[in-house]
Amino acid sequence: MQTLGLEPDIFSYTSIISAYSEEVHKNHGRSFHGLVIKWGLEKSGPISNALIAMYLKSSNNSLEEALRIFESMEFKDRVSWNSILTGFSQNGLNEDALRLFAHMRYGEVEVDHYAFSAVLRSCSDLGTLNLGQQIHALTLRSGLESNEFVASSLISMYSKCGIIEDARKSFEETPKDSSISWNSIIFGYAQNGQGYVALDLFSQMKKEKVKLDHITFVAILTACSHMGLVEQGCKFLKSMESEYKIAPRMEHYACAVDLYGRAGHLDKAKALIEAMPFEPDPMVWKTLLGACRACGNIELASQVAGYLLELEPEEHCTYVLLSDMYGHLKRWDAKASVKKLMRQRGVRKVPGWSWIELKNEVHAFKAEDHSHPHCEEIYFVLGILMEEIKRLDIVANLKTSLVREMLVGFEEGGS
Repeated sequence: MQTLGLEPDIFSYTSIISAYSEEVHKNHGRSFHGLVIKWGLEKSGPISNALIAMYLKSSNNSLEEALRIFESMEFKDRVSWNSILTGFSQNGLNEDALRLFAHMRYGEVEVDHYAFSAVLRSCSDLGTLNLGQQIHALTLRSGLESNEFVASSLISMYSKCGIIEDARKSFEETPKDSSISWNSIIFGYAQNGQGYVALDLFSQMKKEKVKLDHITFVAILTACSHMGLVEQGCKFLKSMESEYKIAPRMEHYACAVDLYGRAGHLDKAKALIEAMPFEPDPMVWKTLLGACRACGNIELASQVAGYLLELEPEEHCTYVLLSDMYGHLKRWDAKASVKKLMRQRGVRKVPGWSWIELKNEVHAFKAEDHSHPHCEEIYFVLGILMEEIKRLDIVANLKTSLVREMLVGFEEGGS
C-alpha cells in the first residue's frame, strides 16, 4: 500500500496491529506503536483498543503498557474497558478486576457478557462466593444469565467455590448447543471429585451430537485423573485424533502425565513424555515433578528438575519442591546445594497468599503478615485463640492421664 502511494486508514492500522499480537512479532509491534505515536494516531479509540489487545495478547509483562494506553485515552468505550478487565482477570490481578468492574457499573459504561464473564472468572479465582452470587443477580437483571459465556463463567465460579448444585442449575438453564457450557460443567464435576458424573455428561454430550473440542478432552482427562481411571483416560487420549480428528495438544499430554503420576506409574509417564510429537514445555515437566514428589522418587525428580531449571531458571517452585524433597529424605548436603543455587541466581521464594471474604470485601494476607490496617486486633484475637487451644490441650491431656490411672487401678484391683 505504501509503495503504491495508498493512504492507510484506521482499518489498515488496526489490522496491522492485530497481526502483531502474536508473541513472535512482539518487538515489531512495539516498533509499530512508535510509528503510531509519530503519526499522531495514538488518540484514535479503535487504534488504542487494538494496541491494548496487542499488548495483552503478547505476554504477561505487557499488561503495564496496555494499562498505560488505557489511562491515557480521552474517551474509553466498552471495548477499552472490557479489554483491560479481561487482562486483569487472565493475569491473576483479580482484586484489580473487581475494582475496575465496580467503576464500570457506576460509570456510564454498559456492562455486557464479556465484562460479566471476566469478573466472574476473578470471583472464581478468589473463591468469593457472596460476591459471585451478587454478580449472578446482576446477570439475571441484565438478562444475560443464559449467554453461553456468562453461563460458563457461572458454572466455573460455583464449581470452584464447591457449590456444584448451583453450577448444575446454571448449566441446566443455558442453551446446550455448543461445547462451552458442557466443558465447564464436566470440569466442575471432575474438580469436585465426581468423576463418574463427568463421564456420564461426556456420554450425554456425544449422544446429543454436541461438537467436542480440545477443551472437552482436557476436562474428561482431568476427571479420569482424579478418579484413577488410567485405562479409560489412555483410551480417550488415543481416540482423540483417530476418532474425533482432534490432535492432542500439550495440555492433553500434561493431563495424561498427571493420570499416570497419580496412579504411581512414573515410568509410563516418562515414556509418554519421550514419545510426544513435540518438545515438552515446563507445564508437562512440572506435572511429572509433582508426581515424583508424591511417589518419593528423588532420582527422577532431580533429573526432571534439571530440565526445568534450564527452561525456567527464575521459577522458584522447582527449587522449593526439590529442596523440600531432599529435606524429607534428610539429604542435607543436596538441600544446601539447591538453596545455594537459588542465592547465586537471585531466585527468591514467592510467599503464598490466602484470601477471606468479609462483608463483600476481600482481604488478602500471607504468613506472619503485618500489613493489614487491623493487624493489632487480629493478632490480639489470634493470641486469645492460641491460649484457648493450649488450655483445651492441657485439659485433654489431664483427662487422658486420669483415664489411664483409672484403668491401671482397675487392673491392679482385678489382679
